[in-house]
Amino acid sequence: MHHPGTATPERRFPAQERFADGAQYVAGRLTKGTSGRTHSVVDPATGTEVYRYELAGPEDVDAAVAAARAAFPAWSALTPGERSDALHRFAAVLADHAEEFARAESLQCGKPLKLTRQFDVPGTIDNTAFFAGAARHLQGQSAGEYSGDHTSYVRREPIGVVGSIAPWNYPLQMAAWKILPTIAAGNTVVLKPAELTPLTSLLFAEAATAAGIPDGVVNIVTGTGKEAGEHLVGHPDVAMTSFTGSTAVGRRVAEIATATVKRIHLELGGKAPFVVFDDADLEAAANGAVAGALINTGQDCTAATRAYVQRPLYEAFVEQTAALMESVRLGDPFAPGTDLGPLISHAQRDRVAGFVDRARGYARVVTGGAAPLGDLAHGAYYRPTLIADAPQDSEVVQSEIFGPVLVVLPFDGDDEGIGLANDTPYGLAASAWSRDVYRANRATREIKAGCVWVNDHIPIISEMPHGGYGQSGFGKDMSVYSFEEYTQVKHVMFDNTAVARKDWHRTIFGDR
Repeated sequence: MHHPGTATPERRFPAQERFADGAQYVAGRLTKGTSGRTHSVVDPATGTEVYRYELAGPEDVDAAVAAARAAFPAWSALTPGERSDALHRFAAVLADHAEEFARAESLQCGKPLKLTRQFDVPGTIDNTAFFAGAARHLQGQSAGEYSGDHTSYVRREPIGVVGSIAPWNYPLQMAAWKILPTIAAGNTVVLKPAELTPLTSLLFAEAATAAGIPDGVVNIVTGTGKEAGEHLVGHPDVAMTSFTGSTAVGRRVAEIATATVKRIHLELGGKAPFVVFDDADLEAAANGAVAGALINTGQDCTAATRAYVQRPLYEAFVEQTAALMESVRLGDPFAPGTDLGPLISHAQRDRVAGFVDRARGYARVVTGGAAPLGDLAHGAYYRPTLIADAPQDSEVVQSEIFGPVLVVLPFDGDDEGIGLANDTPYGLAASAWSRDVYRANRATREIKAGCVWVNDHIPIISEMPHGGYGQSGFGKDMSVYSFEEYTQVKHVMFDNTAVARKDWHRTIFGDR
């Protein structure tokens, strides 16, 4: 059901018309998938189908990989400056079409338009501009004489065709994180977006072509993980795979990639702790917890999910956080007053509700814990939910819920708080809240996570790396550190002596 005065989904972004030629992008043009099966993109705010397309099959993956392989020699042979220029043009094209990207992302994901306009799209444009600059700085180690008789230096070389798989929670940003360092380093790429959310990946590939990036450098195949994804990861002409998604699927990706000895980059699940020490600014912590837990309706691997609050502040934190959650406005993603949109699908909403309903047996649901009624009942909405007093070993504390749910637990001493923060298999992100620089610094050292914020939670920047510890995976997105994933390091060694018989040859020729 639409809110009064709002446009139909088709008018918000005309997906069926815009991608009438298909949801595959191979060698610079849209094509239809050849699997013989179709899939629907559904507006999660209404349950309305907004785009139906033909899924990719193995033949489409083969065609995309062949296009990427054909494009690799010329693209990798360009100078860093030439690739940089192309990426600068790419950023300009994205900026010119920012509103189209924002509307497509909001339609397919249910994100509030203010989130896509202020976070997803500007972040992607900034990532592109960053990698345009970073493309010029792919240096290896400077030349030097380390043995005395030789000059050594290190080259960084592109790997080849990269097969990447992106999730549905941030389709545009994840496409950018996969594609940009790949092509900046001189590789070519085949990206498989989630079947639920292909629209902005296709727009991104079209923008690359519009910017003059050659056909075949960026390719998109939209199909199921079982059919298209596994074929892409196992393809003999794919030199590397990069995957963002759940830890369970990441294990399967690693299993397939290992069979062909591919390089693997995995960014997997998270269960980020939010540690509030008793000297923290309570108002700042409560605001940070609600924003950090609810961004993207909680469908964020770095979202604040486990708040550990030192006992003197615990009850006040629960009270203030619950009140703030109750002030958050659920509504149509395209309405100006909406703070929180739906989950990605009704199935995801039901999964989140299952976690909360089971928690009623062992914890206290302070606020939320239900789907809204009325106009929003047709969408995949769920109220912001705060759960208190759950045991540390319970599923709401240990498992990734991926919804608008924050669990709050008390702790006593600092050792206990940091220990509880580390007490999950995940290690993607965390935050520590304190006015004491020594206390905060200790937390940043001892919490095992790829990113630890102090007195904030969520902000990311293009210049800094993103990636995890433990079952949150390995490898980095964004920043120059991402080039470690997408380049081969080659040692080149020149003899400086110009003599036929080297000193070390005595190991073969003896005293001759």
